[in-house]
Amino acid sequence: MAIAEAEDFRAESDALHRLLVQLDDGDFARPTGFKGWTINDVLTHLYFWNQMARFQLTDEAKLIARMKAAMDAPAGFRAFEGGNCDDLAGRALLEAWHGDVQATADQYTGADPKRRLKWVGPDMSARSSITARLMETWAHGQAVYDELGVRRDDADRIRNIVVLGVNTYGWTFKNRKQVPPGEMPYLVLTAPSGAVWTYGAESETERIEGPATAFCQVVTQTRNIADVPLVVTGPAATAWMANAQCFAGPPNDPPPPGLRKIKEPA
Repeated sequence: MAIAEAEDFRAESDALHRLLVQLDDGDFARPTGFKGWTINDVLTHLYFWNQMARFQLTDEAKLIARMKAAMDAPAGFRAFEGGNCDDLAGRALLEAWHGDVQATADQYTGADPKRRLKWVGPDMSARSSITARLMETWAHGQAVYDELGVRRDDADRIRNIVVLGVNTYGWTFKNRKQVPPGEMPYLVLTAPSGAVWTYGAESETERIEGPATAFCQVVTQTRNIADVPLVVTGPAATAWMANAQCFAGPPNDPPPPGLRKIKEPA
């Protein structure tokens, strides 16, 4: 059985490539609103972790060795990422990343979706791994769209990110050593296509309603809840949206209100 999420990952990456292929080499050095990372930094990060996802399938020993080397890298993790991507930049980096996207998508399309794979934290399924690559591409891509002043036209493939957000409701609190404040609130989200997606038990007192894109922006921490058109009702919903985090790692705080936004034309 093919992994449909692999094609969603490919499509999201292809969309980012179409945006960036218009740029000159020097444009890739532009800093974004995500921690000052340049467009080169974003692509290098995506390129490196896509490679690591392929090693999950093809070379577990290399995956584990590279993980250890990355954690112990004297020059730091970011420099290690660049060194393992041939220190490419600009259009050369763009095309190398995009070619690797196709290889990664091809490998995951044909993989057993339930196959267990090693990773930094707990093992994960092949389906979860490629879904995480889609989420990372979409989330880090947001900083690039913002820097270039482009409003992204999302597709319904972002439902994969919505599901990650739903699945990490409890973990968002446990990761901060907190007890989840009750059951997950009821979600009523409007997809890019206009379809309505609902999750959780129907409720008028614990509820989040609005565009699916906005929900994805909050759970990936590319926007503060104050900057998106979501209607949030109830203490559990409010607490979740204040700290939602659908990606692995230690607790991260969302950006302050107003910090991450589409850049206005000069």
